[in-house]
Amino acid sequence: MPYRLLRPLLFSLPAETAHTVAAGAMDAALGTRPARDAARALLSVDDPALRVTRWGIEFPNPVGLAAGFDKSGAYFNALGALGFGFVEIGTVTALPQPGNPRPRLFRLPEDGALLNRLGFNNPGAEAVARRLARTPAEPVLGINLGKSKVTPLEEATADYLRSLELLEPYARYLVVNVSSPNTPGLRKLQDAGPLRELLRALRARAGELAAARGEAARPVLLKIAPDLTDAQVVEVVGIARAEGIAGLIATNTTISREGLKTPRAEVEALGDGGISGRPLRKRALEVVSLIHRETRGALPVVGVGGIFDANDAWERIRAGASLVQLYTGFVYGGPARVRDVNRGLLRLLRREGFRSLDEAVGSAHA
Repeated sequence: MPYRLLRPLLFSLPAETAHTVAAGAMDAALGTRPARDAARALLSVDDPALRVTRWGIEFPNPVGLAAGFDKSGAYFNALGALGFGFVEIGTVTALPQPGNPRPRLFRLPEDGALLNRLGFNNPGAEAVARRLARTPAEPVLGINLGKSKVTPLEEATADYLRSLELLEPYARYLVVNVSSPNTPGLRKLQDAGPLRELLRALRARAGELAAARGEAARPVLLKIAPDLTDAQVVEVVGIARAEGIAGLIATNTTISREGLKTPRAEVEALGDGGISGRPLRKRALEVVSLIHRETRGALPVVGVGGIFDANDAWERIRAGASLVQLYTGFVYGGPARVRDVNRGLLRLLRREGFRSLDEAVGSAHA
């Protein structure tokens, strides 16, 4: 059934219920390798112009799934079969946690947005590691790491290290999430001192673990908030480069409520949480562009926030993103959205005279 016909039914359900139903149905439909191969044949866009190599990883296309959709690592192979160039699971914490009380996920259809205060609900790093050990990943797999809610900020580094040690063998890349607004105090880890300590420890440990296996270290990326000022973004970029961080993911959800079409009283009644989707697009684009200018393209950026179609992705790539991620655009657009974005990117590359996506990265600054 086309998603445009199915979506009204899903959207008649509470947002988190609809997510559980849709993800479960997808996993059931794509639970076997032949079913996933058939889906890939239908939905994947295979063209050399779309392939991107970063950190020694070849991504078959630049369109990935952002963290937050598959928090527990339950659906990554089914999701990969929908044509994503990579899938990022999590956020995973060292300790299992239920997240915040329900309801905690809401749609803002007038804005093409979601509001969430899920609070890193996941079964914990040990459980996710066990699942990954018995389920080899078919797509390029990223794992997003966060701090357990009950862990004091002064013990955050040890908490992240525990997750990294358990999950690092199964990841192609790792993400340090210090930017969710839904874990109290977490964004304080974006301050210079705590951030340096955390990144230094995680990168060193990732290197040690890989060296013990005789492998290259997994790239460690940092995901930042859109609510940082430009000066704070520049400071974070400097710290990331000094500590050898492989790239930045820009950006997480926003706590801003400016410019929403949904009536203010409605939004206030929903309560706290981070907003994703179209309201984030402008600021997320600005942050990608700022990072590219500040580093002259030397630090790869994954652009996320408000990407709904190929034009959105193209704008982010020209601003300096090597890769892009969908979440809210995928929820609103459905399984074929990934294929549509990749097809659209191919058309735009050809129209603008680029031979490859790599040539287009940062071209708005030329």
